[in-house]
Amino acid sequence: MIRDVNSRAAKPLRLSVVGHTNVGKTSLMRTLMRDVAFGQVAPASATTRQVEGARLLAAGQAVIELFDTPGLEDAGALIEHLEGEAGERHAGPERIDAFLASKNAADRFEQEARVLTQMLESDAALYIVDAREPVLGKYQDELAILSLCARPILPVLNFVANRHSRVNAWREALSRVGLHAVVEFDTVVFSLEAEVQLWRRLATLTDTHAPALDQLVTDRESQADWQRSAGRAMIAELLVDAAAARRTAERGDQAALENANRSLRQSIAGREQRFVDQLIELYRFTDADYRHLELPIERGQWATDLFDSATLAVVGKRAGGGLAAGAAAGAAVDVATGGLSLGAGTLIGALAAGGATGVWQLRRDIGDRMRGRIGVMADDAALTSLAARAFSLLDALGQRGHAAQEPIEIARNLPPPWPARGLPRSLLKARLEPRISTLNRGDDADAETRHTLAQEFDKALAEPES
Repeated sequence: MIRDVNSRAAKPLRLSVVGHTNVGKTSLMRTLMRDVAFGQVAPASATTRQVEGARLLAAGQAVIELFDTPGLEDAGALIEHLEGEAGERHAGPERIDAFLASKNAADRFEQEARVLTQMLESDAALYIVDAREPVLGKYQDELAILSLCARPILPVLNFVANRHSRVNAWREALSRVGLHAVVEFDTVVFSLEAEVQLWRRLATLTDTHAPALDQLVTDRESQADWQRSAGRAMIAELLVDAAAARRTAERGDQAALENANRSLRQSIAGREQRFVDQLIELYRFTDADYRHLELPIERGQWATDLFDSATLAVVGKRAGGGLAAGAAAGAAVDVATGGLSLGAGTLIGALAAGGATGVWQLRRDIGDRMRGRIGVMADDAALTSLAARAFSLLDALGQRGHAAQEPIEIARNLPPPWPARGLPRSLLKARLEPRISTLNRGDDADAETRHTLAQEFDKALAEPES
């Protein structure tokens, strides 16, 4: 007996996904599988006509075999048919076997026969309910027929995030037929916590498979953590890359300045699109799941430069002394007015002595200023908008079920992703390092320094900035 139990536990749990037509069975399969291409999802009834199977893996091993079944369409008539047949009232599986061997199973009740055949071949079933629908007798008929298969049934209330859902009414109706273990799930608005609850409730009904289901839960939680971490790393790379991007133009040459602005906007927009593509692929969605809106920075102050108090304060702090910080404040005024005074000279000397990052670039910028050239970079508002969109997309993908049909739209007016203290110091440092941006130097950019600043930025998200 012990060998038999262990043998059964080692096999994947065979799980039928059953329910009325058009309640979201295939949608559930898509979301649990993280596969937007599985099956066919449509508002029309009886979209799924055949049984389709798939496997869920944990640690490289098949844990669950899922079977998407056609929708039950005429359970009331089937109940009447079964009641009219001779047979032992309590011999449920035998009555279903007899029905499946009859002519009606291949003719009038062909759809129901496919479902019941799969039920008998499975270890348990998920009975999917569209929680927006009223509780009707046809659903009770379906449960009565399914119960004859003598398999554990876990009701799953779908579309619970919809404001028209009738969760309480469905819970009461299900309890009246002895189904007290119920899971609330939404195949469109995804919740990892709801999926975890689904697997844990199922484990209580199929105890021999409980260890494997626990392993699946651990695997799903680890995957979600990894995706979130990888997504944040992608955002950090995007922002550091954009912060370090720059173009130059002759001061007073309006056409050249506009060309520089346009070139920088286009390069950052292209970089954002590459990020979007990578993030969507990470979460196993497609281009159809995202409606791209142009980055709303057309009116941003792109003709900013390094000579602002925040950036110079970072450089001054890196130099390690109050002399550099004080000189920085004076240089900001001197250079802004086009003159190179003792203040700026003192700044360069102090920073060079301190070995600060960005000194070389700062010296070049001062030289460009004296020759009448201006640097064009993304300002704080542009980078904040870029960051807000990126973090919003990350959040949206983490809460999106793979059955969702409407594309994600990231709003134009988003709150800043960090407090009013200003840009994170890592992005201010990136402005001093144009050599690290792929938008300036392509594949020849300094990837090591870019990665270091990106890691610093990512770490700062979870820690107060000093």
